[in-house]
Amino acid sequence: MRPTERFSSRVDNYARHRPSYPAPAIELLKTRCGLRPGAVVADLGSGTGILTELLLKSGAEVFAVEPNDRMRAAAEAQLAHYPRFRSVPGSAESTTLAAASVDLLVAGQAFHWFDPQRARLEALRVLRPGAWAALLWNERPPEATAFLADYESLLTRHAPEYTRITARRADVGTMREFLGPAMELATFANQQILDFEGLTGRLMSSSYAPEPGSADYEPLVALLRELFDRHQRDGRIVMPYSTLVYFSQPRGS
Repeated sequence: MRPTERFSSRVDNYARHRPSYPAPAIELLKTRCGLRPGAVVADLGSGTGILTELLLKSGAEVFAVEPNDRMRAAAEAQLAHYPRFRSVPGSAESTTLAAASVDLLVAGQAFHWFDPQRARLEALRVLRPGAWAALLWNERPPEATAFLADYESLLTRHAPEYTRITARRADVGTMREFLGPAMELATFANQQILDFEGLTGRLMSSSYAPEPGSADYEPLVALLRELFDRHQRDGRIVMPYSTLVYFSQPRGS
């Protein structure tokens, strides 16, 4: 399956159950990266618009660049009431945006699907001189809690694609090649509080999760139920994240 099509069957779970980004991370984009009312922002691999909406709330004009038709349609349905929302059927490697037109380029939880070299050339083309770029991630610190350690073990043993997909996550060196040697990192605490439906939806929003109808789906959900029952408090579990923001002013060589 092409990377741009991997989430076509997961749109609803993605929109409902993926974590958002904490307010301090957006504040960093405002104080350090030029996010402000009237700024032109390109959100690459914008998906269902989780990060896009936070950017729109800052007063920026946001071009949500998304190659997957179903993901893009979900964002359009959710965000059409924002007058500064622009939905773009494009990709990180070919945004279709005008040259030197963007004040801030971001990607939330999407950079590992990009071709880094081609995406960098496109970023340098569309960014204005002195403009910023930022790559945002919600990462699970696997040993942070007993629940997360058990959840990680569950995925490793019972989600056949988990190891292969997570192995392709962008490393710091690849992000530094994209953003340049002046890349900085800021880290923020984040979390979701989930009931069992929310935990199941969160897992099913991931491209490595077995889908209904596959041989692995029912056994995985049964084990997820056992894990949830073991760790829940008052019918909820806490899914902690570290929100990582890598940012810089990219410059051509």
